[in-house]
Amino acid sequence: MTPTKDIEDIKDIKKMVDIFYGKVRRDNLIGPIFNDKIQNHWPEHLAKLYSFWQGILLGEKTYSGFPFPPHAQLPISKEHFDRWLALFTETVDSLFIGPIADEAKNRAYKIADIFQDKLAYIRNKANK
Repeated sequence: MTPTKDIEDIKDIKKMVDIFYGKVRRDNLIGPIFNDKIQNHWPEHLAKLYSFWQGILLGEKTYSGFPFPPHAQLPISKEHFDRWLALFTETVDSLFIGPIADEAKNRAYKIADIFQDKLAYIRNKANK
């Protein structure tokens, strides 16, 4: 079914995050990494993600924190980011259409680029 609406409110954010992370948790490549790290704390993690995306996409500043540090020690590389982005894009495209949906995908790519750059910096510094 072709989506007919854009991301409009927190209900849409929750739908996007829940469906996306359902896919992540079942994915053979990135699922084990997320599930090992988060374990039985998925409800708390999802609540943070709702706030994070609510702030980015709707301008409602409910998120506080720093998203990068929890990812710094994960055994992740470009292939993991590529899978995360593919699943994210697939999820958004299956649910929504419009400028806010496009912004969600653009921000996901920017976040992935920033995280990969930071990880490369940390790993290069550690190898010197």
